[in-house]
Amino acid sequence: METDVDALADGAAFDAAGLEQLQGRIVVIKFGGHAMVDEDLKRTFARDVVDLWHAGLQPVVVHGGGPQISAMLDLLDLEVRFESGLRVTTPEVMDVVRMVLTGRVQRELVGLINAHGPFAVGMSGEDAHTMTAVRRAAWVDGEPVDIGLVGDIVDVNTDTIRALLEQGRIPVVSPVARGTGGEVYNINADLAAAALAAALDAEKLVMLTDVEGLYANWPHSTEVIEWLTAEEVEKLLPELASGMLPKMEGCLRAVRAGVRSAHVLDGRVPHSVLRGVVSGGVSGTTVVPDLEEGTA
Repeated sequence: METDVDALADGAAFDAAGLEQLQGRIVVIKFGGHAMVDEDLKRTFARDVVDLWHAGLQPVVVHGGGPQISAMLDLLDLEVRFESGLRVTTPEVMDVVRMVLTGRVQRELVGLINAHGPFAVGMSGEDAHTMTAVRRAAWVDGEPVDIGLVGDIVDVNTDTIRALLEQGRIPVVSPVARGTGGEVYNINADLAAAALAAALDAEKLVMLTDVEGLYANWPHSTEVIEWLTAEEVEKLLPELASGMLPKMEGCLRAVRAGVRSAHVLDGRVPHSVLRGVVSGGVSGTTVVPDLEEGTA
């Protein structure tokens, strides 16, 4: 498929050879952070995803919805609480999570992408048993803490997503999963994106956040760590702040499962997805497999 690279992202120039290597490859993108609440950034994100599709890649979008869920919980006078970066999810909170993610956030994102053509199809991890999860605990000071209906993905059935990709569609996935006993679990969107990237044998995993990347000595420094191996990430995990912990855990899981590279990018920068995927020309942190496993 021929692509006018210079036309992407308002004339930004990209590495044509690098773009050629990505033809037909799957890229899983986790949409979250400030980009989800800023109207201009939401529209720019949708265009980036469509531009990747036009460039011959196969984007799969996994979205969060933390701010929207918290706002609805406040409105309903339900507790908003987190442990180790994970939302404490009672059955009442789970009802709100499903309603907001699949009924509001997903529909808006699908609509923004489809403003450029009939590309996006919304689905949940519950659909066709795409994601199966088991209950997980949070660890606080070395002790497990019950956080309710929060799950960890143990199986991914990619049939439905692959069928959509073969039809030229862009799957937009809400991070909700079924348990083996029919339970419904709230899944951290970073970890859901990582599990999908691994199961789909994706070329890249991209996560948007509200900072420039992983800082070397936060909060004492704002120096961004540009590159890390999986082994280096594993050593850093116990020291990370709760907001960055699931992102780096997801990156680690993805590259250890065969994804060629994982990127945490500043979602406040317009076109960060497009530039990060195609050229690397945006601030962020890249995680690659350990050297003995081969780099991305």
